[in-house]
Amino acid sequence: MPSRKILHLDLDAFFCAVEELRDPTLIGKAFAVGGSPDKRGVVSSCSYAARRLGVHSAMPMAKAIKLCPSLIVVHGHHHDYGAYSERVMNILNNTSPMVEQISIDEAFIDVSDLPEAGEAIARKLQAKIQEEVGLPCSIGVASNKLVAKIANNIGKSRHRGDTPPRAIMVVKPGDEAQFLSGLPVKEMWGVGPKTAESLTRLGYQTIGDLAAAPEKLLTQHFGKMGIHLSRSAKGIDERPVEVEYNIKSISQEVTFAKDIQDLRKLEKQVEQMAEQVGFRLRHKHLCAGTVRIKIRWSDFSTITRQVRLSQPTNQDQIITDAALQLLRANFSNSRPVRLIGVGASNLCEPAFQLSLFDQKDEKERKLLNTIDELRDRYGEKVIRKGSTIHSKRIKQG
Repeated sequence: MPSRKILHLDLDAFFCAVEELRDPTLIGKAFAVGGSPDKRGVVSSCSYAARRLGVHSAMPMAKAIKLCPSLIVVHGHHHDYGAYSERVMNILNNTSPMVEQISIDEAFIDVSDLPEAGEAIARKLQAKIQEEVGLPCSIGVASNKLVAKIANNIGKSRHRGDTPPRAIMVVKPGDEAQFLSGLPVKEMWGVGPKTAESLTRLGYQTIGDLAAAPEKLLTQHFGKMGIHLSRSAKGIDERPVEVEYNIKSISQEVTFAKDIQDLRKLEKQVEQMAEQVGFRLRHKHLCAGTVRIKIRWSDFSTITRQVRLSQPTNQDQIITDAALQLLRANFSNSRPVRLIGVGASNLCEPAFQLSLFDQKDEKERKLLNTIDELRDRYGEKVIRKGSTIHSKRIKQG
């Protein structure tokens, strides 16, 4: 069977690139897109000039200003981001019908049916997006999604300077394991910082170390996920490019009978809704790359704010923490709240749930599984983490 040709495309500092199109005076300057530093805002994206000074996404804006006093703060234009993203995705869909958009600025493209080499297709796409939309992008090329994603990450990470990387990295069929072998375990798609630390403590410094470990040993350490870990370390990934998810987002919202000005009451409501969103994601076997909140004040004015996660998740605590951060950054005790909502978007299939190898996260997973089983049996509201079962009597079955 001939090898597949899979591209992973990522728009370089997408929000910032759009802002530079809106205001060319920003080009080459240290700036960040996000909330105000005096309102506990966070960095959604930052220019490469800002990154060289230590600023990064998800950093509190106040901290970013301390690192870079001359940092320019730009409040995002999310409608424009959506419009530019759609233009890029149209180009991808005109190149191949096999496109899986995994976030507003990221997608996989299966170009196996095209006659040209993967690298040639990548260069044409990169040039076309720059010429027609004005946005820079980087592309990883490989025989599967896992290696294409990692290749793109490595290509971008090797860039130095204040300009977008515009990287193209190609891993030829048959070279997957060799390409991965020398990389630190943290570069494995789906491995977070805590998991990487746990793997390192067990003696697995590189992805090659994992590939060399007997599969039986990995399953002893990590259970059934050890099999996935072993295959991934060898560069094996047979997942297809999923053309479209029927579900674009999952959300919960509530309109209060009486407007609320108490932050703690709003926090409790957000915590409950975040847990419901997490449950629904797990029930549909999906993860979310973006968490958002919606706030409608008593005068019916409404805002939505969102944050992109470092990696997709369906764990309640991560969704809750992100939603609470957004709430606190936008809450005003002088404005009563009429409606509040929590949502998850940029949905994708779970990667390898490697964070489950951490003892703390393993306990979290088991607890969530138990709660989910009860919810499946008795309804979503039957139990919540950190609270007691609703007073309604539950029959033992």
